Amino acid sequence: MIKKLAKIKYSPNNFQIIEPGDYVVCAISGKKINLENLTYWNVEFQEAYFSYKEALQKREMLIKK
Repeated sequence: MIKKLAKIKYSPNNFQIIEPGDYVVCAISGKKINLENLTYWNVEFQEAYFSYKEALQKREMLIKK
């Protein structure tokens, strides 16, 4: 089975699938995130994160600016 990149709209408590697919890509690490494992994202930047570590890295990057 070929995996396809999904297009997602992130909301505060959930996300909406705009284009069906199997995964999204972490904005920090570039790792693929299966949709069933997608837990961390940023609504403002419309970005997904592989884990809390990547989400924390993004937050730290924003604080340093």
